[in-house]
Amino acid sequence: MKIGFASSGPEDVHALAVLVGKDRALTPPAEAADQATGGQLRRALAASRFDGDAAQLAEVLAPYGMTASRLLAVGTGAPGKADRGLYEKIGGALAARLLSSGETHLVVDVTGTESSAELNPAASIALGAVLRSWRHDEYRTKLPEKRKPTLARITIVGGAPETEQLFQRMESVAQGVFLTRELVTQPANIIYPQSFVERCRHLTELGVEITVLDEDDMRKLGMGALLGVSQGSERPARLLAMRWDGSGGAVKKPVALIGKGVTFDTGGISIKPAAGMEEMKWDMGGAGAVAGAMKALALRKARAHVVGICGLVENMPSGNAQRPGDVVTTMSGQTVEVINTDAEGRLVLCDAITWAQREYKPEVIVDLATLTGAMVISLGHEYAGVFSNDDKLAEQLTAAGTATGDLLWRFPLGEAYDKQIESQIADMKNVGPRYGGSITAAQFIKRFVEEGVKWAHLDIAGTVWAAKPAALWEKGATGYGVRLLDQFISANHEIG
Repeated sequence: MKIGFASSGPEDVHALAVLVGKDRALTPPAEAADQATGGQLRRALAASRFDGDAAQLAEVLAPYGMTASRLLAVGTGAPGKADRGLYEKIGGALAARLLSSGETHLVVDVTGTESSAELNPAASIALGAVLRSWRHDEYRTKLPEKRKPTLARITIVGGAPETEQLFQRMESVAQGVFLTRELVTQPANIIYPQSFVERCRHLTELGVEITVLDEDDMRKLGMGALLGVSQGSERPARLLAMRWDGSGGAVKKPVALIGKGVTFDTGGISIKPAAGMEEMKWDMGGAGAVAGAMKALALRKARAHVVGICGLVENMPSGNAQRPGDVVTTMSGQTVEVINTDAEGRLVLCDAITWAQREYKPEVIVDLATLTGAMVISLGHEYAGVFSNDDKLAEQLTAAGTATGDLLWRFPLGEAYDKQIESQIADMKNVGPRYGGSITAAQFIKRFVEEGVKWAHLDIAGTVWAAKPAALWEKGATGYGVRLLDQFISANHEIG
């Protein structure tokens, strides 16, 4: 979709959107449209019971007295409460309404809307529209004509002078979101460890350094936990590292972003129920988010030093699969009794975290994983959970989530939970009791974080995939985590 910014409206036939506040308070463009139509807009608002709630829409087709093909009013909510999220939702609502409507060009007139260094309505509307317009139609061979996207161009009128430059940065992040959505959406016969790596190869063109470890490499390093998960599959495991140094060498130790990349999770011998198992193609959502974040950082040339690491495996049952009761030796030297082969993500992460610490010596590690169903029970699909050994890091990540809409809620850690993963025959077991499952999973990962390293674990099981459309995504992959990580790096780890 082409996004443009202009000081005045174009002359071609287009759909026109104007902003309307709470209680039908018309902005100057909305007032002008109402006058041009002889009061038709106000009558339409009254007839549709439009009261200006955030992103609420009312529509007039072929408005009298105007060349516009349709006129849309979109609500801005209560006065004084506008933020980035509001305008992104407005852009998303407009895109969702018009994407396959037959319209090809939408003009959004924000003239007179207040803009500042912290809040740019025009750029945020554009970003929301771009994010909501993403679709995955690759495998649809008989899509009805009326369901095919038609909206190809959006022009924002009346934005601040710096809008276009700001949007370029936002669009870079959106491209990262799209990479994540693509990886998460593709079926497991298309995205598996080797092909995940190949889908990320293009990042080298942006200046990202890529390192790939195969199973022989990992075996020599002693990654028995990660390889134990993979051993039941014919698809060999991979460890992918993507390094971006936009600091020009000034920052010696990178921030490490580490993603769980189980490209398909049957549960292994502890097999999952058949119903819904097809959705386990998105169990690599953490790795997908890391890859998308690395693309976003590289595209916008972030002045930061970051390494993204993805532990990539497929968890399958076979005659060679890992069994409940097996004991594996991790790269750290610690041993794990595998009680449940469906608690595999933490086994992947522990070796990836150990390797990251030995290879890159990071002072900050953030891991992301669709780790536990217990997280969905706790928070539903609105928030992801954050666990951390450092209060400031947890606060920084939570603030980044609030700023971008990738929301986080902090959970506790503690010795009482840690005791619940003690094993009678190994250093630890990979699951605790039924209750507090997300916390004991985080305690497991924490055992592999070295002294002095600031670490946070994000359990994103409930947020990477949506069963229904929302403001910024269609049903399916949400791209959760990319904007959060980009904002976290921008606010805390970029040099001046």
